[in-house]
Amino acid sequence: MLLSADTPCTVRSKLTAMIKKMCPNETELNIPAKNCYRMVILGSSKVGKTSIVSRFLSGRFEEQYTPTIEDFHRKFYSIRGEVYQLDILDTSGNHPFPAMRRLSILTGDVFILVFSLDNRDSFEEVQRLKQQIIETKSCLKNKTKENIDVPLVICGNKGDRDFYREVQAHEIEQLVGQDNNCSYFEVSAKKNSQLDEMFQALFTMAKLPSEMSPDLHRKVSVQYCEILHKKSIKGKKVKEDGDAYGIIAPFARRPSIHSDLMYIREKAIGGSQSKDKERCVIS
Repeated sequence: MLLSADTPCTVRSKLTAMIKKMCPNETELNIPAKNCYRMVILGSSKVGKTSIVSRFLSGRFEEQYTPTIEDFHRKFYSIRGEVYQLDILDTSGNHPFPAMRRLSILTGDVFILVFSLDNRDSFEEVQRLKQQIIETKSCLKNKTKENIDVPLVICGNKGDRDFYREVQAHEIEQLVGQDNNCSYFEVSAKKNSQLDEMFQALFTMAKLPSEMSPDLHRKVSVQYCEILHKKSIKGKKVKEDGDAYGIIAPFARRPSIHSDLMYIREKAIGGSQSKDKERCVIS
């Protein structure tokens, strides 16, 4: 059972102790930088970004809308003898601080752009976001916009509703174009429709294990953290039974701006000047 808001205090305390015993500080996990990724979810307000993240992490859907300022989550995986870390950044639709949105884009490795099928303004925002991601990433990697590879999926959410469609298929096709690193999915976070297919496509584009998708790994309790820990000690690979495991880190917190800047530097120079290039930069 994963940690939730209604977990009894005694169980919560036990889980806290287990996490601390497993890794007194996060750097002891020693996950290779090549296995650390950040997924950034962008889009206008009220399009369902947080609902998609909730489906990904817990399979739940909340009917009540709560505005997101910025939410940060972390998930660990054990897949075919290797340990992976996926950070998930659920951003605000209002973008009160443009510099922070740019920082989110710079630190992102894979992106989900969400709009509502019954809201044309939200689709136009996704158009702007896709362009901004390409421009920002091309500056970081010193590449032309035509040569930049940024794995992203565009989601037309709320496909379960009986509505007047404000975005036509040919407009979406034009936005996706011939980009092999961009796919489009019509999804419903409420009905949990097409979401797993969307995540599988995203991870495939990013050359990540497809088992990271919610339906393709076993969701385990905090007790299984020890499995990940054993596999990560000194980079040692441990023979496993072929199963893929995934666990949400219950106490994850947003890395500092300094850590994000160091992470960007690591990505830009390829770790050639980093003394700790085999580890994720985490604060």
